[in-house]
Amino acid sequence: QVQLVESGGGLVQPGGSLRLSCRTSGFTLNYYAIAWFRQAPGKEREGISYINFSTNTINYGESAKGRFTTSRDNGKNTVYLQMNNLQPEDTAVYYCATDYGRTDYAGVLSPVSYDYWGQGTQVTVSS
Repeated sequence: QVQLVESGGGLVQPGGSLRLSCRTSGFTLNYYAIAWFRQAPGKEREGISYINFSTNTINYGESAKGRFTTSRDNGKNTVYLQMNNLQPEDTAVYYCATDYGRTDYAGVLSPVSYDYWGQGTQVTVSS
């Protein structure tokens, strides 16, 4: 059973940092990709980052470039999203997703490319 569990969200002041975790189970991470998305109230789900362990490919959305970094804990089935210099506009629920079982893509940062999602973790950036 494919499962994704996010953690690490919380309240942080502007300019601060957070590291989100996505713990995976039920599939072999080496063969698939993990993408991070976020969704703020009233807005569409936005692609933040993509890491493919089969092709060693990493992509970032425009809002993440230069501030966010995605990585994996070697030997563990956990993917991280390190977020630095957070700003109020980064406030959202953050989700991880995997392309397990998919052979077609609308785009690596498009939410329609993913069928398996975690429950999300809230990130609030406020003074």
